[in-house]
Amino acid sequence: MEDIIQNEIHLALIHYPVYNKIGKVVTSSVTTLDIHDISRVAKTYNANSFCVVTPLKTQRQLVERLIEHWMTGFGAEYNPTRKEALLVTKVMNNLSETVRALTELYGKRPVTVATCASKFSGSVSFKHVRSEIQKGEPILLLFGTGWGLEKNILNEADYVLDPIEGFGEYNHLPVRAAVAIILDRLISR
Repeated sequence: MEDIIQNEIHLALIHYPVYNKIGKVVTSSVTTLDIHDISRVAKTYNANSFCVVTPLKTQRQLVERLIEHWMTGFGAEYNPTRKEALLVTKVMNNLSETVRALTELYGKRPVTVATCASKFSGSVSFKHVRSEIQKGEPILLLFGTGWGLEKNILNEADYVLDPIEGFGEYNHLPVRAAVAIILDRLISR
């Protein structure tokens, strides 16, 4: 594979609006393992930021406490690599706030690429998104929790990425595994 200079990649882990297993739109709970693991994946693949997006104040406070623990005091001394990974991690209220912050940072709106575990009308290939990354524009990859992103997020995204396809009909990867696979396919050397 060709090398890609990918210093404008951002990740957003969306906790609302997402679907639950019966198809109802809900706010999913933040999972601390997702924060640790996706932060490490983001740092490994040199993403500029990883935004944990939740409208729930108590969940945002949980993430902020977790980050603070590993950034200062005993946590920072005990595991400096965890601290280094969490340097890219931020907490946001909603997707609009996340897009607005990146728009202010770059002076233009980032290209939004939603992910989905099933085929979506008009979805694009990994190769297509790789070509967008090569343009050097800011890219915001959107990942859903629960049973996936609500359809309006998919409809409003600039692109919806083709799903990761395994070998059987079962297709419900943990989001942290999906993030790792997708980043590897999009920006690995």
